[in-house]
Amino acid sequence: MPNRFAGWSVVWVAFTVAAFAWGIGFYGPGVFLQTLHASKGWSIATISAAITTHFLVGAAIVVYLPEAHRAIGIARATMIGAVLTAAGIVAWSMTLSPWQLFGAAFISGGGWALTSGAAINAMIAPWFDRDRPMAISHAFNGASIGGVVFTPLLVSMIDGIGFPATALVVGLAMVIVVAPLAHRYLRQGPEDLGLAPDGQALDRARPRPESEARLPRAALMRTRAFVTVSTAFALALFAQVGLLSHLLSRLSPVLGTTAAAAAMSLTTISAVAGRLLLGWLIGDRDRRYAACANFLVQSIGVVLLCVTNSPLLLLVGCVLFGLGVGNVAAIPALIAQMEFRAVDVGTVVALVIATNQAVFALAPAALGAIRDASTNYTLSFAIAAVIEVAAAVTVLAGRQRRR
Repeated sequence: MPNRFAGWSVVWVAFTVAAFAWGIGFYGPGVFLQTLHASKGWSIATISAAITTHFLVGAAIVVYLPEAHRAIGIARATMIGAVLTAAGIVAWSMTLSPWQLFGAAFISGGGWALTSGAAINAMIAPWFDRDRPMAISHAFNGASIGGVVFTPLLVSMIDGIGFPATALVVGLAMVIVVAPLAHRYLRQGPEDLGLAPDGQALDRARPRPESEARLPRAALMRTRAFVTVSTAFALALFAQVGLLSHLLSRLSPVLGTTAAAAAMSLTTISAVAGRLLLGWLIGDRDRRYAACANFLVQSIGVVLLCVTNSPLLLLVGCVLFGLGVGNVAAIPALIAQMEFRAVDVGTVVALVIATNQAVFALAPAALGAIRDASTNYTLSFAIAAVIEVAAAVTVLAGRQRRR
């Protein structure tokens, strides 16, 4: 019986890292917002601004993540990210005044950068070429599972033992789980085992992609492919992150806090389904069309979340919105794989993710300010729906004629 391809072990490690990274660093801030607003009375706009800082710090670091990986290795960078994420959530829980939130955001933002989208892609890319869509799909499902598990878990634990104790338990759990896995599975690439991507035998006579000259960042960023991908996904993630940061607060008055947390979990369960469908169906099909359809389905869900207070229709809105949540993180890397040279894909993905984070970092604060000014979420969510449609149009604008 042939040995199991080690790349799939890396996929499951990436899945686990993504579960903690998104559970704490992506879905967690929405819980922090609700908790701090309810317990301390701080304004939603102020807490949202701290969440924005969290994502901006992540964006600044992600730009240089490829260099960090080359300098200290993916394994060590991931372990540092786990420690920073743990320290960050503890710092969020221990704040005594609003200004301290911004110091906590610097720590948690560093952890988010080292364990989120660009890092997950860097773990997977050396191991897979032909099977990369399926591998990326499975790995990023950890992000959705993180939302399914951590949102209700954080809400329940905070209600039971308080925010500081919850943060300490969850942060320690991430370090204890992620650090050994990273040390065991992320220190080697396929070439160290005499393998090429997808488990093929390594042809040592063939030049490795890493031996080619990398294009400068400025040259990559001027291409039409990069501009349209980064713009489209920055718009989509602005809408998505803004909504996820405020979704618990939007649903709680109608459904109650516990049911609202369950609805958040339903959103992320739907993200798992949407990402699995993407991995199974996309094949060699045009990935920009897939992105466009993804954004339009999400926009329909956002409209429902905007216009109704019917519990049933709100749940339908969560499902439709959720179907696309996971794919927004996964599709940029798949488009980059098709439209850029292999040696440049890592840099392109890091730049796209950094651009996305720099834009969507503004979303929690922007939607929070609009909510405070209008006293409800109708206008905020309506703007998000329009942005999703704009993203769908933008991603198609960069479509190239295929041979």
